Amino acid sequence: MASKSVFKLASIQMAVSGNKAENLSRAVKLIGEAARAGASIIGLPECFNCPYGTQYFKQYAEPIPGNSTQTLAAAAKENGVFVVGGSIPEEAEGKIFNTCMVFDPSGNCIAKHRKIHLFDIDVPGGITFKESDVLSPGSCLTVFNAGDLKVGIGICYDIRFAELAQLYCKKGCQLLMYPGAFNMTTGPAHWELLQRARALDNELYVATISPARDEKASYVAWGHSTTVSPWGETIGKAGPGEEIVYSEIDPEYIEKIRTQIPIMKQKRPDLYEITEPAK
Repeated sequence: MASKSVFKLASIQMAVSGNKAENLSRAVKLIGEAARAGASIIGLPECFNCPYGTQYFKQYAEPIPGNSTQTLAAAAKENGVFVVGGSIPEEAEGKIFNTCMVFDPSGNCIAKHRKIHLFDIDVPGGITFKESDVLSPGSCLTVFNAGDLKVGIGICYDIRFAELAQLYCKKGCQLLMYPGAFNMTTGPAHWELLQRARALDNELYVATISPARDEKASYVAWGHSTTVSPWGETIGKAGPGEEIVYSEIDPEYIEKIRTQIPIMKQKRPDLYEITEPAK
């Protein structure tokens, strides 16, 4: 088999403030830094242009194309890289969506993902949050090609749904990217565990990109942006603060793992038959 390129991924765990212009400027600066370090695919966190919270979504929402996405398009073109634009509150069709835009090295928009599974949880003594009070869900899988690499996109809570990752795997994805903002309750318990599960179940790479932790924010993100290999190993991980995580994505390694443990080639029924035990 012909050798495939190894891709350098940069996950930008950036500090996010209440000033949208400052957030955009910071994102452009960090994209440039990652590109100079040799990254060809660069990801931003969920809600990179505004604080995360239901009280902020309407205030910061903008149409697409708009100032935030045009800024990312220009940054992708200037640096000649793929930019997975975290997410922004998108105003469209009289609704607000949590939306990720992807731009190629020429600055063209090549993908758009609206968060499918909204973050509605109630953990007594931990956190209560209901995105559906403000946001509307998307309904489509989102795949793009970065050269020979096929990438699937999810946003935060989407990672909890194993069947979504399985569908991406069936579509040939080799890397799943989840901009996300897990919190101080679910983050330490589930953040890395879910990433390793999705990677191991599907024998592919999984990368998550969080905002940096801000202890003064109304919603405190866990941070710890992470990349996991098809073997289930953590190959890149940030701390809680602002940081860029660099990871190598090797399509040949995926094929190696899938040859060693060939679950992807196992013939399986579409529906497993459930039988009652003999009495």
